[in-house]
Amino acid sequence: MRMGVLTRYLVRAHMGPFLFSLSTITGLIFLNAVAQRIDSLVGKGLSWTVVLEFLVLSLPHTVALSLPMAVLVAVLYAFSELTEHNEIMAMAAGGGRPTRVLVPLLGMGAVATLGMLYFNDTVLPEANHRLKNLLMDIGRKSPTFELREQVVNEIRTEEGMGHYFITAARIDPATNTLVDVTIFDRNNAIRQRTTYAARGVMAFNEARTDLFLTLYDGEVREVQGDRDGGFQHIYFEQQIVPMRGVGDELDRRMGGVERGDREMGFDMLLEQAVERDYEQGTVRKRNKERAIEAVRLALGRPEAADSGALAAYQSAPSPTEGGGLENATLLSRDPLTQAVVVGTRTYLSQMQSLEETADRYRVELHKKWAIAFACLVFTLIGPPLALRFPRGGVGMVVAASTAIFAVYWMGLIGGESLADRRVADPLVTMWIPNVVFLVVGILLVSRMGRAGATVRGGGWEDTWLRLRDALARGRRRAAAGARP
Repeated sequence: MRMGVLTRYLVRAHMGPFLFSLSTITGLIFLNAVAQRIDSLVGKGLSWTVVLEFLVLSLPHTVALSLPMAVLVAVLYAFSELTEHNEIMAMAAGGGRPTRVLVPLLGMGAVATLGMLYFNDTVLPEANHRLKNLLMDIGRKSPTFELREQVVNEIRTEEGMGHYFITAARIDPATNTLVDVTIFDRNNAIRQRTTYAARGVMAFNEARTDLFLTLYDGEVREVQGDRDGGFQHIYFEQQIVPMRGVGDELDRRMGGVERGDREMGFDMLLEQAVERDYEQGTVRKRNKERAIEAVRLALGRPEAADSGALAAYQSAPSPTEGGGLENATLLSRDPLTQAVVVGTRTYLSQMQSLEETADRYRVELHKKWAIAFACLVFTLIGPPLALRFPRGGVGMVVAASTAIFAVYWMGLIGGESLADRRVADPLVTMWIPNVVFLVVGILLVSRMGRAGATVRGGGWEDTWLRLRDALARGRRRAAAGARP
């Protein structure tokens, strides 16, 4: 079998399981992500285009997590099928080594890794940035003017400047008609106005940002607090009450906000980390200069530029003067010492903040690289596992992939936590899961030739029997050792 034919066959064998697992895993993670943010969308009266944009922008984050998983599931399933149908054994009988199939497989893993690197560098940061801006715009949006019957509905207009409370006995959504309407106007603290109407009709302007409430057969009662006994009572047949800025149009602001670490590509993350390192050097240099200046002032030999500072220190009142503590410490007695200590603490706080920020950028950079290279690692560890359990079927695929996913993501999350606490360098903590699975994969591949020669056994029943026999042998040895 020529390499070109083998490569095409392996691609076809993996493509179906890959697409199926990718869509399934992405769907599960996507539904969980949407469910966590559904509260920010409910009651906002958003158009279907805004909701669709939210769903589309939420998708890249889930793909970044699900694609490496889909690679592992596809490799496990495809090789399990090849082994179950004796295709690996037929290749071995024809003189081909099972490890030969790893060459095109690693090529596909490299393609997936390169695709993930491009995705994590360009698509994912931009989608996260636009999603954050969209959520902030939605958060600023007032709820839709949707009244409920026999309930006091609070309405804020003009970005919170206008304030109304409205009740209605009955509301017809089809005709936007209200019956027995009461409006409590709280826009003026001095003059409290209450409007009663037998019925009313709601209508928006063309931009659907302003509401015009037309009231019929009612009265207005106004208590005027700016004059003694002030009260006004007006009857009307028709009155229009405008309410500005209560519509369901989303105000999209251009430019957005400053990008976070999850909204940056590789170059931007590295640039921000290097910039924080440079700021650390600047703070360290400034602290050193201040310490040298303090030493000169303490020795009484200041330079010309330090004469003013020395005079300020010497003229500062001592806390022991005027009945202070007799046994005051050097810090409380010497203004120069106070200034040095406070300045040093400030510099240390700045240094710590800059170090944490730089580490956070480096953690995100290495995490994006590590997740991308996980595709290549999973293509190496999948085939020998599938050959080890040739009759494991779908159960083996689900169990093995779940276990590997759990261990990998726990290692990644733990490494991120260690790096954030500056226990170890992000270069080490974020790559530990990949290194561990790479070593395990290499060890399994080294035994792949012997494991792929036969498909007898290897099912879950055989594994259970071997485990049961091992436990029985252990009990017999323990019993033999306990005999006198």
